[in-house]
Amino acid sequence: MNAAKLSRYEPIALGLLRIMSGLLFLEHGLQKFLSFPPGKMAGFGWTFAGPPAYAGVIELICGFLITVGWLTRPAAFVASGTMAVAYFLAHAPQDFFPVNNMGDAAILYCFVFLYLVFRGPGALSIEGDKRAIEVS
Repeated sequence: MNAAKLSRYEPIALGLLRIMSGLLFLEHGLQKFLSFPPGKMAGFGWTFAGPPAYAGVIELICGFLITVGWLTRPAAFVASGTMAVAYFLAHAPQDFFPVNNMGDAAILYCFVFLYLVFRGPGALSIEGDKRAIEVS
């Protein structure tokens, strides 16, 4: 494949990465506060009994902002930090290896959101991306 042709679509690919990452992050908050989808953490947020409940608030708010591409950089900064804390407080003490301590998703969220802090929202966002205009 021709790299120059593919690079034209980088803002759209970034926008899709932002949207999917934001939606998946938002889903964690929805489960904690709206019990959707049903699962182990369903309804846990309403108790405000511990760090996972407070993380749920961040997952709801930042997940929504990242998904729609509004205030992306600050929301991604907070989300990235939250996932770093989640990894080191909840996952790392269980086992050194992320695949064993179930912390691989937290690490991925942390670094995807950290990338968004520096790069911005990409295409398909409320904020808009001047680089995305070049694609058309």
